[in-house]
Amino acid sequence: MLDSNEIEKLRPARNIVNPDIPFHFLHEQEPDVDGNLQSINTIFLTSKECAFKCLMCDLWKNTLEGPTPKAAILKQINYALNQLPEANVIKLYNSGNFFDQKSIPPSDYPEIIERLRSYKKVIVENHAKLCGQACVDFNDQLNGNLEIAMGLETIHPDVLPRLNKQLSQEDFKLAAQFLSSHGIDMRAFILLNPPFLTDEKESIEWTIKTVQFAFDCGVDCCSIIPTRPGNGMMEILQEQGHYVPPSLSALEEVFEKSLELKQGLVFVDSWDIGFLSKCPHCFEARKNRLNQMNLEQKKYQPIACSCH
Repeated sequence: MLDSNEIEKLRPARNIVNPDIPFHFLHEQEPDVDGNLQSINTIFLTSKECAFKCLMCDLWKNTLEGPTPKAAILKQINYALNQLPEANVIKLYNSGNFFDQKSIPPSDYPEIIERLRSYKKVIVENHAKLCGQACVDFNDQLNGNLEIAMGLETIHPDVLPRLNKQLSQEDFKLAAQFLSSHGIDMRAFILLNPPFLTDEKESIEWTIKTVQFAFDCGVDCCSIIPTRPGNGMMEILQEQGHYVPPSLSALEEVFEKSLELKQGLVFVDSWDIGFLSKCPHCFEARKNRLNQMNLEQKKYQPIACSCH
């Protein structure tokens, strides 16, 4: 099993980032649990790197090497919101854990909360093991509701321990119970084709099982992410035959079957998924179909093409 030091040694160079400016932000739409389309401002904050060095992660590329400076996060939020339209929901994604005190200084919470008064929902990322009283206190002070997005990845009993995530199914379940008992909404990030799960049929099966487990834990929304290369370690695993990029057909199948569960919202991450496709003729139409299914939470007729 690979440890954090071995994973870090294989990394390419980190991107140059500014602690006063988010590395990206955008305006998007997403349905809520009642099927109503919500306008969302998403800000990808520049903060301290996540303390958990997951085997497949590449989010560290846009993070700081040390603790986030005090007041920097509010500057970033203001920078983005001054250029974004009004919205109902805000996502503050910081490539790590919002409630890691070195990522988002607790002394900044009051001003951040005040800046978010107009939003009816605030969505942040956080590791299941870091979900505690700070989440409850933050939620209690918001004008809207808090939703915490947690990486579950997979419940495959042999794969999850090898991802260096330092998380078990039980850890996730306990975090979900804690958050639910305090009225905090949840979403789960789930991987399609994580390392060490190389058979496509088996990977599809375990992705759907993981979605089911998340819903059984009380999660409102599951976001399925195709595991991509690009962090150094993934390229080594691919060369060794321990990682196989997912196909676009597999992503479509997982999405369709997860929607059929009808137990909560299901989204697929369609960002930069060109590497999943081997056909230039049907890719854009198939990507657009996935995006439409994200918005409407229902299956659409598959795109016909001779490639599949």
